[in-house]
Amino acid sequence: MLPRHITARRRRPRTRRWHLAAPQPCAHRESGQAAVELVALFPLLIALAALAWQLAIAGHALWAATAAARVAARANAIGLDAGAAGRSRLPGTLARGARIRAEDDGTVEVSVRVPAVLGLLELGDATGRAHFEPQR
Repeated sequence: MLPRHITARRRRPRTRRWHLAAPQPCAHRESGQAAVELVALFPLLIALAALAWQLAIAGHALWAATAAARVAARANAIGLDAGAAGRSRLPGTLARGARIRAEDDGTVEVSVRVPAVLGLLELGDATGRAHFEPQR
């Protein structure tokens, strides 16, 4: 008999088990995946930002043309130069190519070229109209 502090342990018989499990994803295969996705989406994000900025600039050009048309119509109504009044209301980049047309009935039309964000495309004109009865 063995002393109390020594116990007999039975060894388990070794058996080999073969498992056909699905391969586990390795961490080293996915490292850098987020960076690759960002690089792939980066041009799309830049294009969307440029498009949003272009829409904001087009809206500003339309707003400025309409405001200049109101000022020019008021000046035309009291007999002043509608062209000078309308150009004074436009910012410098829009005033250079502005076309201002005043009619006898008090209607004034101001057309400005919409500036391009990237400078590659011509985007057309923004036109504002205003009417003010002549005060003569």
